[in-house]
Amino acid sequence: MTTPTPLTWLYAPGDRPDVVAKALLAGADAVIVDLEDAVAPDRKAYARAATAELLSSPQPLPVHVRVNALDGPLAEDDLRAVAPLPGVAGLRLPTVTTRAEVIRVAERAVPADGGAPALHALVESALGLEHAFAIATAHPALRGISLGEADLRADLGVRDDSGLDWARSRVVVAARAAGLAPPAQSVHPDIRDLAGLAASCARGRTLGFLGRAAIHPRQLPVIERAYLPTPAEIERAEAITEAAATDGGALALPDGRFVDKAVVEGARRVLALARRK
Repeated sequence: MTTPTPLTWLYAPGDRPDVVAKALLAGADAVIVDLEDAVAPDRKAYARAATAELLSSPQPLPVHVRVNALDGPLAEDDLRAVAPLPGVAGLRLPTVTTRAEVIRVAERAVPADGGAPALHALVESALGLEHAFAIATAHPALRGISLGEADLRADLGVRDDSGLDWARSRVVVAARAAGLAPPAQSVHPDIRDLAGLAASCARGRTLGFLGRAAIHPRQLPVIERAYLPTPAEIERAEAITEAAATDGGALALPDGRFVDKAVVEGARRVLALARRK
């Protein structure tokens, strides 16, 4: 049975194992232990050691580790310490700009006999965005691609949130073209602005994203509500699939909606998403 793509990803700082332990119980579909931005320079070594100790045994849900910058002095030690651990389901690679970076990490972290954690590329610069499809198809170990919007916003000089919509669509298209799961949205940085989070998630859903990363447990139910189908959407999807079961070709529903193979596949995705909870 295929494991559903997570809807909620909760970040936790690697130098706070107590916070990571709480994150594992917070109700997220997956947890991302951060060794990069969330950790001060003088605590990097401790964060790596604490994360390695915590993830030395299997965890109750998928845990990814965001390693430090691939072009810096810390990434090699991060990969060596955490990639082989049984509690690590994936490695998040920050600020990826070329396919060569993905290949280089895969060659270091993925053993010849398989069984290694999945790789996930974070696109956080104009150069990375231009290379999005090449990155998404760089190596079989790469299982996901998504945006790091804070860094991308700074790199592009974008002043309004809507200025990132083209970039968002670009990474959605790259993931789809590469046969990857739809990307999750980048974090909403204001943990008190739940209304803004809900509106942003609704916008992300219309653009083709699936789920979102969070930086606080209170954001999780908002993200989940935004991305799970509504009762009306489920009802429409059921009507489409029931009609398709009796007629294999294109058809029109009683309400006048035209249904073809693509519409049926979309309805099936809605129902699969509804059944995950």
